[in-house]
Amino acid sequence: MDLDLALLNDKPTAITDKSSEDEKSFHKSWERSNRLSLMFMRITIANNIKSTIPQTESAREYLKFVEERFRSADKSLAGTLMAELTTMKFDGSRSMQNHIIEMTNIAARFRTLGMKVDDTLLVQFILNSLPLEYGPFQINYNTIKDK
Repeated sequence: MDLDLALLNDKPTAITDKSSEDEKSFHKSWERSNRLSLMFMRITIANNIKSTIPQTESAREYLKFVEERFRSADKSLAGTLMAELTTMKFDGSRSMQNHIIEMTNIAARFRTLGMKVDDTLLVQFILNSLPLEYGPFQINYNTIKDK
């Protein structure tokens, strides 16, 4: 069906009286692909994202705008995740295991953004999230780690 034709190929030159049948056919297929691709993207993209994307008649250009929008959203998400990871505190409302799993899951979400939280740094964040009564545990861990 050549639905990706407009995404893979530049817009063909305008049709003239001297255009060959192949050129006319390609132009028609490209126009259909572009129109359907735009329609499909506009239907499937969330309204809050769609409203920030400039209007364009080119599917390829629209896709570039979407990519730029997600790049800035990724930076915002990274900041939010970092704030969450560095300020999270264990309050006893759930088990220690669940607390550590939640912090590990946040670190894993960084990987989906192309970033990595070093395991040593993650352990330090976890230790820092513990209340004062875990002080002896933190001292013991740091003593073992340094050997």
